[in-house]
This record gives sequence, C-alpha cells and structure tokens, in this order.
Amino acid sequence: MDSVKIKAASKRAYHHGDLRRELLAAAEAIILERGVDGFTLREAARRVGVSPAAPAHHFKDARGLLTEVAMLGFRDFGQALEAADRRGGEDPARRLAEQGRAYVDFALDCPARFQLMFRPEKLDQENAALAAAAYHSYGVLEAAIRVATGTPAGSELSPDGHGLLLAVWSVVHGFAHLALGGQLRDPAGEPVGREAMIDTLLPLMLRHLPAARTEL
Repeated sequence: MDSVKIKAASKRAYHHGDLRRELLAAAEAIILERGVDGFTLREAARRVGVSPAAPAHHFKDARGLLTEVAMLGFRDFGQALEAADRRGGEDPARRLAEQGRAYVDFALDCPARFQLMFRPEKLDQENAALAAAAYHSYGVLEAAIRVATGTPAGSELSPDGHGLLLAVWSVVHGFAHLALGGQLRDPAGEPVGREAMIDTLLPLMLRHLPAARTEL
C-alpha cells in the first residue's frame, strides 16, 4: 500500500461516522459488561473499528473518555432530579420523595453511567464541565433540604440540616445500588421486579427518612 492509501486509510479510521459519539457508546457498553474497572481505551477503539491511538483525536486518554461519559451522566441526572423536584410542588417531603424515585429510575435506566459517576478516581477532577454538572445535581437535593429546614439560599446549613441531606442521599443511593444488584426483596423475602421496587419498596423506605418523621 503506497503512502497515499495509508494516509487515506488513517483518515477514515479517525473520521468514520461520528467517532466521538461511537466511543462514548462503546465505553458505556464495556462498563455495563465488565464494570468500571474492566474498561480499557484499547477495547473501546477495537469496538468502533479504529486504531488504539485514534481516540486521542477526541479524548486525551482513557480518563478523558470516562470523564465525558460521567459528565453526560451527571447532566441527565440533574435534569431528571429537577423534573422530579418540580413534581413535588411546595411540599418538601414530597419533593424529596420524587427526587428519590428519579434517582433510582436513573440508576436502573443508565447503570453504566451511574456506576462511573461515583468513581472519582477514574475521572478528571479538574474538568470544569464535570464539576459543574455534578454540583448542579447535588444542588437540586440541597435546595429541597433548605426548604425542609427553613434555611435560606446562601446561608450555611445547620449541622442537623447537613445531617438530613446526608441521610436522604445515603439512603436513596444505597437503595439504588441494591436495586442494580438485584438484592432487594419484599417483606416475605421474595425477589421483586422494577415496578414493585419503585412503587412499593421505595415509598416504604422513604417514609422512614428524617423529613417524613418530622413532617417537614
């Protein structure tokens, strides 16, 4: 193959279709199959039919590609939480319950992204877009906690308010991981499907959150 053909083949490898989008999709597929720790940039390149060096055209390295996947995850996650928060209306407990449902729905709908979003050691923590998307999603929960505790925007949460925020986040996040792992059971000890998890077990759990107990 002469140099012209080599250059043409190389150009096709870098620019076939939408390489950026295809690499993002390949990364999600690998994480879904092998977990976050099973991801390699070489495997992502192989799946989209380019050389191992080709992804550098869009992403500096594996961390760069994973960071983009996580950023997109936090972006969509934040939007889902916002929509849920609006559904909750003016009632803080209802807002938190709707956010909890959206949290678990997102984890079940986007398991690869969800797993990666909470693996900071795999991501570029200096990436401004990632930081902004993550902070926004966290801010949706914090805003509902502020209403629940009567804390104005811009004021520091009290220790109890911060504790409530951590309690809500921890409980729902843990529930989401149990749901992903298929580890949830009904009161009789039987495995449950998604509908039962979301419509029965999740509300049952949310009733035990501090906000529900104090009727905030």
